[in-house]
Amino acid sequence: MSMADVRIAFEQNIVVLPFDSILPLKQVSDETKRLVRYKRVAQSIAEVGLIEPLVLSKHRDENGKYLLLDGHWRRAALMDRGETSARCILAYDDETFTYNKRINHLATIQEYFMIVRALARGVSEEKLAKALDVNIGHIKRRRTMLDGISPEVIEMLKDKMVSTVTFDVMRKMGPMRQVEVAELMLSASNFTVGYARALLAATKQTDLAKPERAKRIDGMTSEQLARMEREMSALQQDFKAVEASYGEDVLHLVIASGYISKLIANRKVERYLDQNHPEILGEFKAIVSVTSLDHPVPESTAR
Repeated sequence: MSMADVRIAFEQNIVVLPFDSILPLKQVSDETKRLVRYKRVAQSIAEVGLIEPLVLSKHRDENGKYLLLDGHWRRAALMDRGETSARCILAYDDETFTYNKRINHLATIQEYFMIVRALARGVSEEKLAKALDVNIGHIKRRRTMLDGISPEVIEMLKDKMVSTVTFDVMRKMGPMRQVEVAELMLSASNFTVGYARALLAATKQTDLAKPERAKRIDGMTSEQLARMEREMSALQQDFKAVEASYGEDVLHLVIASGYISKLIANRKVERYLDQNHPEILGEFKAIVSVTSLDHPVPESTAR
């Protein structure tokens, strides 16, 4: 497709329109206004103003009103503040699929960099806390969240939703162990505090950030910690062994399944196996059904 085939979806100039000429697709309820996310939007507008303009359909109806495609919360927050107009972008299409309904929410580490960058540019902690509708302790905690965390771990988890407490747990481990723990979290798609604490309990004393201090986990004795450390170490080795061979094993299984599927699709072969080796035929059908969930077993094999 050439560049000539790609057209701009919006008017290039921002316009200011009164709310009387904007027709919303839905109303923002009082229940919605009690949500934390809505309060953050409203507080941000109160502190720094409207950053992202409303998005309207370019074509007016017979009453001269524009259809509001995106920005219902922003519109409601502005109206609650007594505003009568807002900056808007006019879109050529009247569909709402591509806007903030389909965004990826800010990951924990991305939020950290946003806060650190704002503070570095001179924004005070108090003003930033008000703009995000959080207490100042939240900002102070976020600005030190990655202290003591390995750069490799930061890179690995930069787009994941990770609890700040998980980083507190990882900070108790040495850099190499942090990387191992991050790899295990990614493999299991588990970034919870509980999983991090379990991995900390299984961490050897020499792999801690401060190995001279005895490892302590609430509710566990030293003997239980030692046993968990051994069991988790063995489990991690088994997990890595399975992970290393998983791709090759699945490939072999798919190839074998394809061959078996064609084999039992042959009526003569199926009849022979059914009469002489029914247990083998049953196993063959089980393999095909498990590995071909999207492709039903051939009709000749169904009984």
